[in-house]
Amino acid sequence: MGLSLRKLFKAREKPGEDVQRVSSVEIADQQVRDAVTEICLRELAFWTCVGKIANALTKCEFRTFYEGEELFKDEYYLWNYEPNRNQNKAEFLSKAMEQLFRNNELLIVESYDGQLLVADDFSVTKNALYGDTYTNVQVDDYTFSRSFRSSDVLHWTLNNKNVNRIIQNLYDSYSKLIDYSAKSYLKSRGSRGTLNISAMAQSDKLFNEKLEKLMNEYFKSFFESPNAVLPLFEGYSYTDIGSKTYSEGTSRDIKSQYDDIFDFTARGFSMPPTLAKGDVQDTEKAVDEMLTFCLDPLAQMLMQEINRKRIGKNGIQKGTKLQIDTMRVKHIDMFDIATSADKLISSGIYTVNMILRALGEIPIDEDWADQHFITKNYSTIQEILEEQQKGGGKNAKTG
Repeated sequence: MGLSLRKLFKAREKPGEDVQRVSSVEIADQQVRDAVTEICLRELAFWTCVGKIANALTKCEFRTFYEGEELFKDEYYLWNYEPNRNQNKAEFLSKAMEQLFRNNELLIVESYDGQLLVADDFSVTKNALYGDTYTNVQVDDYTFSRSFRSSDVLHWTLNNKNVNRIIQNLYDSYSKLIDYSAKSYLKSRGSRGTLNISAMAQSDKLFNEKLEKLMNEYFKSFFESPNAVLPLFEGYSYTDIGSKTYSEGTSRDIKSQYDDIFDFTARGFSMPPTLAKGDVQDTEKAVDEMLTFCLDPLAQMLMQEINRKRIGKNGIQKGTKLQIDTMRVKHIDMFDIATSADKLISSGIYTVNMILRALGEIPIDEDWADQHFITKNYSTIQEILEEQQKGGGKNAKTG
């Protein structure tokens, strides 16, 4: 699969935005290579962050409740396994998160047979009183001929301002600094010299031919080979003035600037930069920060739209809802949480089956596994006072 420059440069036009159009432009090969390298770096940073968010959301369980009772029926299967015929949960959420973070908005429509589809493109007519209308909704290579009302679709807007565009503008300025650093690094490691040509050599009839051969063949082989001899024509002399002159800068300086690209992107997505760069130190704290400031707000935003559109006010008031459980995002080792699990059960907060479910294990089909237990160490203040009074009366009577 090749790199599509047309897709990467494509931007959705919004009403009222000024879009500069260029009819034709000539681009040199080196400019194309530099542009592709820069775009690939941007895309790598973008997909690293979006991929981690989508993967974390995939690990979440979309729990469905009907009037307070948890059910595992069609709606549960739809969100957790097969949103549509062509995508599973992971593929569906990956495409959804790309649309949301790249375009700052996400539109999901439902087909006539109940499939959930992420729209690649659409047009919207705003109406503050009667709701928006969505037309020209495109999914892959199919465009819906009908229009959708606001109540018929799931539509999210990530931020008031498109953060991805702000990051792109930041890239444009920062890429100049990276380009300058790379050129300075290569220049400091390059070979430089002067070529003196006598007047007699310049008057030779074959001067242009010899000079071209010397520059394009002899010097090229000479500079590229670790050990080489440079043959010169009569009247030519070469003087080395700066072969392999190292400066204080290193390639690590350029890599640090590449890491800055990941920092910009991660901060724009409210993700810890250490996760975007793959650093392993303080990973647990970074994951906690991602859950608190990135994934939990995102899950809450998704739940609000799903519940208000697919369930409605009456259903929510009766306890019918969809809940995105983010507890499974962090890896859980049953041996590490043994003490914590015991406290959760003994305090009556969780049942045995609730702990098993959090661990991803199969629940026990027994009534006691769904009961709440509490140790005798936990008592109300009133019960303790009553026991003390009973104990004091016994002692007085015996005495």
